[in-house]
Amino acid sequence: MGLVKVILKSGKDQSVRRLHPWIFSGAIKKIKGEVAEGDFVDVYDNKDEFLAIGYYQIGSIAIRLVTFKDVEINEAFWTERITIACNHRRRMGFLNEGSDTNVFRLIHAEGDNMPGLIVDFYNGVCVVQMHAVGMYRIRETIYKILQEVLGDKLTAIYEKSDKTLPFKADISPKNGYVWGKAPGGEVLEYGNKFFIDWVEGQKTGFFVDQRENRKLLEHYAKDRNVLNMFGFTGGFSVFAMRGNAKQVHSVDSSKAAIEMTNRNIEANFGDDPRHESFAVDAFSYLDDIKGKYDLIVLDPPAFAKHQNVVHNALQGYKKLNAKAIEQINPGGIIFTFSCSQVVSKEMFRKSVFVAAANTGRNVKILHQLSQPPDHPVNIYHPESEYLKGLVIQVD
Repeated sequence: MGLVKVILKSGKDQSVRRLHPWIFSGAIKKIKGEVAEGDFVDVYDNKDEFLAIGYYQIGSIAIRLVTFKDVEINEAFWTERITIACNHRRRMGFLNEGSDTNVFRLIHAEGDNMPGLIVDFYNGVCVVQMHAVGMYRIRETIYKILQEVLGDKLTAIYEKSDKTLPFKADISPKNGYVWGKAPGGEVLEYGNKFFIDWVEGQKTGFFVDQRENRKLLEHYAKDRNVLNMFGFTGGFSVFAMRGNAKQVHSVDSSKAAIEMTNRNIEANFGDDPRHESFAVDAFSYLDDIKGKYDLIVLDPPAFAKHQNVVHNALQGYKKLNAKAIEQINPGGIIFTFSCSQVVSKEMFRKSVFVAAANTGRNVKILHQLSQPPDHPVNIYHPESEYLKGLVIQVD
């Protein structure tokens, strides 16, 4: 028995022909047969020509496409996809013995042609997040393939999808180990030690996507007074310390995050008086920092997760950056980021531009930053480039 057939409206097939992996609900003309959330469906144009296969979901994005070929979606299909993703990471030097980095993204959703699936690798532990019911339904197949492809490199699989799956879906995901066990762990990122809490921590436990940007910050930290805002577990702080910063302050509203930051600093530098941490509100802390810092990191959580709040998000980025630009010491460096997928590079850059203009200070861009190559961007899906960053100098 074949898959349920979805027919698109006339003209709505063009994005699919350009290999974009999303079909919006407004593009659908009719559905032939009964379909439930997570079911795989065949997609056809208005002239009954096959276009793609994807899984159906309730919401604005109605279908996430997994292939543009008329093939069977079975275990062999997913084995090939996961193997390709793993081999890509091996070519980057991950999964190799003796590597100074053993934390990275193994599968990056649309970037690896597996929409709705995120897998982060923590020194042998795969932390899996499903963002769509279609992926959640085949989770057992994914776990099995990860074990086969990674072999003895894998010690455990932890599933963490209870907050990422649609809350209206008729499923009850529970976080926990689905294979093996490794209660917490220590990882290396460019030789720096970090303790990861994938059980209680945000996302999968660590912001893996900032690895190369942290390394860049190390280059700028020497002899500077550094402020790491929204510091989470102290990634930027650790690299600033190794870069011989004069002083490093870590700020996060979460007490648990600050405790983990202190643990990570101690693991790398012992009881080093150069570092202090503060569990306080970020915006309040920024009200009075004039003359204190030469390097500031602004890496806030996503200000916008949906299109209808983009304007408010841009105002938030503008306010945040204006506070930092206005008060940083002359010649100071600011690493500023947005991880909001719905905020484009152009929007973010404009918000920083307006913030700079409002302060009247001379500001120049030194670097334009993005996510690292283990978070590949599907060229047909620009939305997968979610991390935007600028390094600016304020004179």
